[in-house]
Amino acid sequence: MGFTIAEKILARAAGRPGVRAGDEIRAKPDFVVAYDFPGYTDVIFRQMQDEFGIERVKEPDRFVLFIDHMVPAVTPQEEDLHQNTRDWGAKNGVPVHERKGIGHQVASELGYAVPGAFVVHFDGHISQLGTFGTLAIGVRRHLLEAFVKDSILLKVPQTTRVEIVGTPPPGVMARDVFHHIVRVLGPSACRFQVLELGGETISRFGIDSRQTLTGLAMFTGAITAIINPDELTLAYARPRARKSIEPVASDADAVYAARHTIDVTDLEPIVVVPPSPANTRNLTDYLGTEVQVGYLGSCASGRIEDLRAAAQVLKGREVRPGFQLHVVPTSQDIMRQASEQGILTDLIAAGAFVTSPSCDYCFGRLGVMTAGQRAVSTGTLNVRGRMGSPDSEIYIVNAAAVAAAAIEGRIADPRRYLGG
Repeated sequence: MGFTIAEKILARAAGRPGVRAGDEIRAKPDFVVAYDFPGYTDVIFRQMQDEFGIERVKEPDRFVLFIDHMVPAVTPQEEDLHQNTRDWGAKNGVPVHERKGIGHQVASELGYAVPGAFVVHFDGHISQLGTFGTLAIGVRRHLLEAFVKDSILLKVPQTTRVEIVGTPPPGVMARDVFHHIVRVLGPSACRFQVLELGGETISRFGIDSRQTLTGLAMFTGAITAIINPDELTLAYARPRARKSIEPVASDADAVYAARHTIDVTDLEPIVVVPPSPANTRNLTDYLGTEVQVGYLGSCASGRIEDLRAAAQVLKGREVRPGFQLHVVPTSQDIMRQASEQGILTDLIAAGAFVTSPSCDYCFGRLGVMTAGQRAVSTGTLNVRGRMGSPDSEIYIVNAAAVAAAAIEGRIADPRRYLGG
């Protein structure tokens, strides 16, 4: 019997010839990633010294920190947190990246998405590094162990394989494909497992679309998602890679907990209805629902293909008076590309409010809603209070649908603006 890509990566990280799902192992992360946030990194830094007597990490090149929340700081306490992170990084020789964008995206741009690598973070959306054949897992309760020990204790997870086939129709984006996966399989189908994605549709998808799919893995119950590396992802990752690791892929006879095939040939644009990321519906069922706010951004859907799709809808048109359209590119590099390609010009000309990369709109620190307001969003969650008042509502849609709603002031079908 063969091995999954996850089993192969963890075997190397554990220094073993092979491991199987269910094995208890100690595995050494190739990279330990975090962003500074109250109650997380500040507590870890303090515990390292006070409880373990550790002044500095042993291998600073395995660690990286991002300042991507509360940017810019609006209180002295927020800036104190950032300065604490900067000071700790300088003391430990650990790089601290700030104002470059959302860390999950910037990590891939800076070479931490190494095919075959094992990466940990306390935030599960780090799973998007799986686009490049990296096993990136959110270990929220156990990240301290990665800071104070060489390896972490974990049980090798099972893997569910999902084959995506067919060509999505115009107006249907990777965001719709992912939420359709949740609709077909259910929100707990991959509980505590690795979601391995493949199939002809994945092969045709670009890197942006793949990152959207892998970055949302937690909403299937999975601890991460991964795609076997191909020439497209290797061409992106190898020149940037901060470590030399031989890429691996699942064997043809690998053992999976389950295998599924999902056809997206006839898929329609989707809306995820509040207050749960599992409430997947066809967008056409909610056409005409009034909305006052649009958010295009987040670690899931603020990349070039998302910005371009919104610009195609908005070009030559205007945002409806009174509608608030917030556009937040996922990274500075993406923002630069969008500027060079004229995408930002089209968005701004239509009336969008374009902001430098930050996580703050996604988790409700900026652009907050009041009671009774509704938003269309490409953010990661639609739970109550995520973007302000617990009496506001968030409808998750793809980037083109956000733009269509901005024109009409209500949930609208983007296909009428895209010729689909």
